[in-house]
Parts: sequence; C-alpha cells; structure tokens
Amino acid sequence: MAPGASKVITLNKREFKEKIFNYSVSKEWDYKGDIPAVIDFYADWCGPCKVVAPLLNQLSQEYDGKVKFYKVNTEKDPEVAKVFGISSIPTLLFIASTGNPTIVRGAQPIGSLRKNIERILPGEKGQKSFLKSFFSFSRQK
Repeated sequence: MAPGASKVITLNKREFKEKIFNYSVSKEWDYKGDIPAVIDFYADWCGPCKVVAPLLNQLSQEYDGKVKFYKVNTEKDPEVAKVFGISSIPTLLFIASTGNPTIVRGAQPIGSLRKNIERILPGEKGQKSFLKSFFSFSRQK
C-alpha cells in the first residue's frame, strides 16, 4: 500500500456480521476477529467525523498487523448503529481480542485514540480494567 493510503475498511451490515459480530444470532458479545479492532461509526456529512478519519488512517498504518481498522456508515447501515445504541457520531468502538468492547463518543485527539488503542493490545497493562467497561446489547428488530 502506498504511503498515506488508508487501511481503514468500510463494512456494510453483512460484512459486519461476518467479520465482527453477528447480532442476529447472539445477544452475547462474540468478536469474530483474530486481532483487536477499532470501528468508526460515521456519516459523510459529519464534520467531526471528517476530523477523525485522517487520524484513523494514520493510526491504521502505525498499528498495521496489530489492530484492524473499520468504519460503518450510519446512514447506509442504520441497523448496525442501532444495535450498539449509537446516537451521536463519530462514535468509536475499541475491541480487544477478548472481553467486551468499549465505546468512545465524539471526536478524539490522536493521543487519546492512541491511548485507547494501546489498552486493547494483548499484554497491555491497562487492558484488564479497560475491558471491565459496561457494554450491553439489545436486540433490535
């Protein structure tokens, strides 16, 4: 991939269920990925989302091979956003390989994003307490 090129992958509902979590089958969180992930819930018209996007592009290169970066357009796939209770954007989901994900709402500076990413990496000191964050799923029809 060329320098500066994004490694943030856009997921639709079907891909989300295949790669991240199939909420139609289970109410209990069951991450399907093999390494930690960050998911950006965004919309094309959202100003703060446009601020976060290049930061995630940069971080996707810094953490290449250690963390996967995805994004979900809440306008095109509102069902996925609804399952996670996304009511404002940008909202970021930080997913460790084990344990529940953590949600961070609003645009964050790169230092905060990096700190949250470090917490989901295996063997990180802060991972245990970070994963104790409450997260519940409600099955929406």
